[in-house]
Amino acid sequence: MTAKALDRAPAAATKALSFDERLALAALAVDARINTHKVNLDDVIQVPAEITQPPTACPYSTPLAVTLHKARVRLETDGWCAGALRDEQGANCLIGAIRAEAPTGGVADDACRVLLDAIQRDFPGAETIPSWNDSRNGPRQPLLYLDRAAALAHARML
Repeated sequence: MTAKALDRAPAAATKALSFDERLALAALAVDARINTHKVNLDDVIQVPAEITQPPTACPYSTPLAVTLHKARVRLETDGWCAGALRDEQGANCLIGAIRAEAPTGGVADDACRVLLDAIQRDFPGAETIPSWNDSRNGPRQPLLYLDRAAALAHARML
């Protein structure tokens, strides 16, 4: 074979594939790699029958931060309510939880002031804790703001 014939032979043997042809080959390659056996999710996903969380250790050392943290734990375990300090099932509102956990009335009042400061940072229109608490649809935000208030009290060394 001459050099000219060799140059022409590869060009004639390989034809550039169109986009559609390359896409079809890629789909075939993906199909060949897919395992088509059905998976029993009971074998894959295993969840304990009862999910229990250990009691949350208090990360704070200042009295107001500890009181706010304990109030958060109380809301989490006993439940949250609106419209009353405590309902028939034992759930508490924010102030009810703080008053239940505070060692004295003065500590409870100071903790409520810090909580209102934390709330008013994001909700400047909130005039009181009870009005803000009663306007919530569930416990998510009250729990969050007890956390924020505890961190604020800790930062202020209260």
